[in-house]
Amino acid sequence: MAMTTLTVLKFESPDGAENALEVIEDLNKRQLIALHDAAIVTWSQGKKKPKIRQLSSLTGVGAFSGAFWGMLFGLLFFVPFLGMAIGAAMGALAGSMADVGISDEFIRSVRSKVTEGTSALFLMTSGAVMDKVVEAMKDFKFEVIASNLTKEQEEKLREAFSED
Repeated sequence: MAMTTLTVLKFESPDGAENALEVIEDLNKRQLIALHDAAIVTWSQGKKKPKIRQLSSLTGVGAFSGAFWGMLFGLLFFVPFLGMAIGAAMGALAGSMADVGISDEFIRSVRSKVTEGTSALFLMTSGAVMDKVVEAMKDFKFEVIASNLTKEQEEKLREAFSED
């Protein structure tokens, strides 16, 4: 079983992520990458907060629950940024995120790079045929902020956010 990777791609325009996702979805149809789940963050110029869209069409084995994305985006964009004084609840939450490969470093990195006038594509994928993916994505200008999950971390993550 191939490892699932959480990859964050940052684009220099508010619609970059949306356009890139179409390419990834096409690669998925052609079985050149397995797209398990995705979410798009669009941050238009002049807006205080980004808009977030989950790919609801992908509910399936690999899809994470809305709770996972909600918590991740909460940590990234909606928690007032108070340095380490986030509060005990958020601290514990951040701890459980760290267990699944989403570290403070990851959060800081995304938070500092995904800003007004940009967009980001959050992808849960596995089994990418790298040269084909690279070829398909070469026309896009983006920066990769990646976080790899081990099998164990992935299971912990699914467990933590499974909706029963």
